Amino acid sequence: MLVLTRKKGESIQIGDDIEITIASIKGDQVKIGINAPKNVEIHRKEIWLDIQSENASASEEVSDLFGILAKVKKNKNNR
Repeated sequence: MLVLTRKKGESIQIGDDIEITIASIKGDQVKIGINAPKNVEIHRKEIWLDIQSENASASEEVSDLFGILAKVKKNKNNR
């Protein structure tokens, strides 16, 4: 992990198109601004983890669905 020290108003550049700016600092809370292309998804870590969990659950359901559809198709062909 790279650790950088920045002051209010200073930025960090990631690649050519992502800039992170320190917007304010109050006590132990830091507000940051992120300037990135619209196609780059930006989430808080806990939200991102929830999304990953939901996606995993959904893909398991789809996997089961494909199995069910294959059985239905097989039964239909055997008639």
